[in-house]
Amino acid sequence: MSIQKNNKTHLNEGIRAKEVRVIDDEGGQVGIMPLHDALELAKERVLDLVEVSKEANPPVCKIMDYGKFKYEQNKKAQEAKKKQVLIRVKEVKFRPNTDSHDYGFKLKNAISFLKEGNKVKLTVTFKGRELAHTQLGINVILRVIEDIKEFGIPEFPIKPDVRRTFSTIIVPVKIKKQIEKPASKTTMIKSREA
Repeated sequence: MSIQKNNKTHLNEGIRAKEVRVIDDEGGQVGIMPLHDALELAKERVLDLVEVSKEANPPVCKIMDYGKFKYEQNKKAQEAKKKQVLIRVKEVKFRPNTDSHDYGFKLKNAISFLKEGNKVKLTVTFKGRELAHTQLGINVILRVIEDIKEFGIPEFPIKPDVRRTFSTIIVPVKIKKQIEKPASKTTMIKSREA
């Protein structure tokens, strides 16, 4: 039997405590016993003695099939990774005096990003004396928000980012609805209880 599978988990002869609190393979508590007795108990059942909690005094050890345990843990981690939705933030940059053709092109890109399920960061950058007229840039962002309102909703108000930029992030409508659904279910449950 191996001493250690990794740096964190001690098992079998790798456990350093003299006495341990033992939990059997069915989850029942056996009690506090010397380490060599706990190892014998695990060997009788053809299983491993795994240190579950090192900080406890005495350490808590569980009798289990460590290989099966690690396999199930990896399988759960892979399932969680598959279910995880990857949301990227795409940036679309504007200027206060963006031409109508460029505006249309950038608007089309922002809409396609939102349809793909990505968040979109709308940024207006100022150069030189344009900084004296920040309202023009804010108006550009407001115009974009108005034009894409059926595809996305602002996550927060327009704010200055760095010295010469203003920005906001637009969240796709379908993601915004998914975020709001759990809240509506809890309110329905509360209303039924009343």
